[in-house]
Amino acid sequence: MSEAVDAGRELAAACDPAGRSHTGLVAGSDDEIVAGAVPYVEEGLGAGDTVLLCCPPETVALITAALGERASAVESDARICLLGTRVADAMAVTREWVRRAAGTGSGRLRIVGQVQFGAAARNWREGLRYEAAANRLLADEPLSALCLFDRRVLPAEVLAGVGATHPQLLSGGRHVPSGSFRDPREFALRLPLPREPIEGAGPVFTATDAPSLAELRGDLRRVIRARVTDPDLDEDLHFAASEVASNAFRHGARPVSARVWVDADRLVCAISDSGPGFDDPFAGFRPAHGDDLALGGMGLWLARKLWDHVDVLPLEPGVTVRLSTRLR
Repeated sequence: MSEAVDAGRELAAACDPAGRSHTGLVAGSDDEIVAGAVPYVEEGLGAGDTVLLCCPPETVALITAALGERASAVESDARICLLGTRVADAMAVTREWVRRAAGTGSGRLRIVGQVQFGAAARNWREGLRYEAAANRLLADEPLSALCLFDRRVLPAEVLAGVGATHPQLLSGGRHVPSGSFRDPREFALRLPLPREPIEGAGPVFTATDAPSLAELRGDLRRVIRARVTDPDLDEDLHFAASEVASNAFRHGARPVSARVWVDADRLVCAISDSGPGFDDPFAGFRPAHGDDLALGGMGLWLARKLWDHVDVLPLEPGVTVRLSTRLR
């Protein structure tokens, strides 16, 4: 393994002179993870970067053990790799670490993140869209990321998206441009949009032409509250759904419709309008008008923070925003 680590050190020193990169590494063993991550971390520490491990605890332990005494200079935050958080929060955490890094050393943030999108196919799509979004939404930040994809645990569908979502790949001991990299927006728009299984049954609530925002908000409150036993979750889900409904009335056009499906494990709410629509697959990954929340533009951002999955589905005319969450 030492030869691979030495080769990785030479690679890390030769690439990413501007301090900005998004590189994917598909590994099939602990040795391959160490051989890719350790030189990358060492190069960052030598350059004065803030180095952050965004990995499950077992991978953090693997990398820090290989670093030895140098591990004390490395930070850790698993939220960025979607462990215990949602996409909107992971983006916010990343930008917070970028700001923290700006005041130290080189001013750059260097991340080693291990991809852990969860067991469900629904989560694989969300994770790949997140990887694509990073290329667009974080492109101007002084940020370098090495994303670890463990082929021992990840499905083929996720591994197939590594090259498409990472401009560079670490493969065979070499840092090479990805020949399959695609425009982030194009890639995200072409991701499959599977129906939630419970959509095959009849909805528990339908509004075909809501007469007003106030009435639709009231209807959504009643149907969600009747089926969500946790009061905090009830408030969160209704608040975000109300914001989406507000967007439909404010930015779309009537008729505005809504449907809700629910079973023992999941709640789905789809809100549609007949306006001009839009097709930005990354809408809501950050507040629409930046960090000043007083400017508004928070509807989809709040939805992404409070529901597990948010899909924007174009209609002709109009758009449907589909919200889905597991009932914990």
